[in-house]
Amino acid sequence: MAAPAEATAARVAARRELLLSAAALSVLFVLFGGLSIAAACLGLALLGAWAALFPTELGSGDQVIAKGHVESSGELWKHLIEGIPEPALILGPTGHILYVNASGHDLLGGGRIGLHFTSLSRDPELVAAVDTALETGRTTTVELQERVPVERRRSATVAGLGSQDGTLSSPALLITVRDLTEQDRLARMRADFVANASHELRTPLASLKGFVETLQGAAKDDPNARERFLRVMSEQADRMTRLIDDLLSLSRVEMREHLPPSERVDLEEALGHVVQALQPLAERTQTTLKLQPPAGGALVRGDRDELVQVFQNLIQNALKYGKQGGVVEVSISRRPGRLLVSVKDDGPGIAPQHLPRLTERFYRINVAASRERGGTGLGLAIVKHILNRHRGELEVQSAVGKGSTFTVDLPALA
Repeated sequence: MAAPAEATAARVAARRELLLSAAALSVLFVLFGGLSIAAACLGLALLGAWAALFPTELGSGDQVIAKGHVESSGELWKHLIEGIPEPALILGPTGHILYVNASGHDLLGGGRIGLHFTSLSRDPELVAAVDTALETGRTTTVELQERVPVERRRSATVAGLGSQDGTLSSPALLITVRDLTEQDRLARMRADFVANASHELRTPLASLKGFVETLQGAAKDDPNARERFLRVMSEQADRMTRLIDDLLSLSRVEMREHLPPSERVDLEEALGHVVQALQPLAERTQTTLKLQPPAGGALVRGDRDELVQVFQNLIQNALKYGKQGGVVEVSISRRPGRLLVSVKDDGPGIAPQHLPRLTERFYRINVAASRERGGTGLGLAIVKHILNRHRGELEVQSAVGKGSTFTVDLPALA
C-alpha cells in the first residue's frame, strides 16, 4: 500500500508544482508579455480544473488528497496576486473583498477583507465595470480621478473570473489598480521640455535671420552696421551652441544616472583645477575667488569630469550673479561619512519661493539677466542629475540681500 500512496503523493505534488509554475509564468506574462489579466486567470482556472479532475486515476485516498489540493488553491491565488506589483483585490460574486495584496494594503490600508468594494470607491464607472464583469465576465478598464487630499489619476482593470461560489479558492473578480499620476507628470515634463527647448532655439535663430536679411538689404553697403551686426550674430550663434551643448550634456548625464561611478577623485585637486580655470572670469567681474583647502585628504568615488562640471557650474554662477567686486569662497568640510563642498557668494541672494525650483530645466529667476550672462537655464538641472548618479545632494541656503551658499554633499571614500 505504501507504493500506491507514494505514487499518489508524487502525482499530486507534480500537479501542485505545475500550477505554481503556471501561476508564476502568468504573472510574468501579464507584467511583461502583454497578456491580459482575464486570459491569465482563465488559463489558470482551466489548468487547475485539469489537474484536479482525474477520476480514472484517483482512488478514494487520492480524492482526499485532491480535495486538500483544491482547498489550497486559495493559497495559489494569494501567491498569484502577491506577485503583481500594483494594488490588486480579489472579490466574490456579491462584490465583497476576499483578499488584498501587499501593494493594495499600502494604498487602501488594512482591515478591508469582508467589506464591500464600494467602501473603497463609489465611482459610478467602477461600479458599472464590476457589475459588467460579474454578469458577462468581460474585462473593463476605467479611469479614477481623485481631487483630495492631492490630485491623482488612477486606472482600475476589472477582470471577471466566472466563479459564483464566493470563496478565495474560486474567486469571481480580480481588480488591479495603476497610479497614472507620475506618468502624467513625466509626460507634462517632456512636453514642457520640448516647448522650452524649441523656444530657446527659436529666439536666437529669429535674431540671426533678421540680421541676415538686414545685411542683404539696407545695411549691405554700410561697413559699420555690418561689423555691429556680425558681432551680434556671432553672440547669438554662441548662445545656440551653449544651449545645444547643455542639452547634449543633460542627455548624457540622464542616460548614465543609474550607473555608479568607479574612479577615485581628489576633490581638492578637482576644485583647484576649476578655480584656476575661472580666474579670468573672476578678474573680469572684479571678484576675489578663494579656495579653502581641507585639513586632510578629500577623496570620493566619482567621475572626475562630471564633478568638475558640477563645481564649474556652481562657481561660475557665483561669479556671474554675485556682487560685482565681491568675494566667492570655495571650501571643503566634513561630517561623518560625507564630504561637503560649499560655494558661498555675497550677492543679492535668492527669494525663498525660487529655491525649490532652481534645479528644474529652463527655470530662471531673472530670464533677461540669465541670457545676458550666457545662461541656458539647464546648468543646475545637469548638476542635480550628476549628483544623483554620485548618490549626492545639493543644498541651497540663501536670503535676499545676504548672498547664497550652494553645498554639494557627497559620500566620502574611506
